[in-house]
Amino acid sequence: MQNDPPNQQQPADQADFWFCLKAQPKREHLAATGLRKQFSIVCFAPRLRARKLTKRGAVWFVEAMFPGYFFAQFDYVNQRRAVEHAPGVRGLGQFGDRLATIDAVTIENLQRRMEANETVTIDPEIQVGQEVQIAHGPLQGLEALVTQLLPASERVRVLLEFLGRSVQMEVSKTTLIQRRLPAIS
Repeated sequence: MQNDPPNQQQPADQADFWFCLKAQPKREHLAATGLRKQFSIVCFAPRLRARKLTKRGAVWFVEAMFPGYFFAQFDYVNQRRAVEHAPGVRGLGQFGDRLATIDAVTIENLQRRMEANETVTIDPEIQVGQEVQIAHGPLQGLEALVTQLLPASERVRVLLEFLGRSVQMEVSKTTLIQRRLPAIS
């Protein structure tokens, strides 16, 4: 007797697709690492690396590209139970009675864009006319408008509203972050 719904049967060639697995919050990469080490299962838990402004300045954060999910290739019939009950795994992703899978070509395309440790760094180029925030130094937190890129010195000229007047100044690109738009509620 089989407990699986009829639509959950795995196609003959399992190398053609990956299963989507649900993970505990903020533990996607840990669950994938556990499956790799404990069961030698091929996993993919892509993450994003981006700078965000905090009280202590701009800090690099690493977060899951797909929060709460990661991908794995395994023999469904023989390894399903072990995978579903592995540490950090909340179960297999499903759409009704159908297992959530993704084709191998899509995963391969994502993997090609990854850096070490399955991460993608998001550090968009600063452009003229863009609003930015100063992330370091005595003017930390102030907003400015980029007026000129000075590529040879890795600096930019910004227009800053300071003490009731507009002031132009040069700052290092590394001290700036893109201004975040207010959240829509």
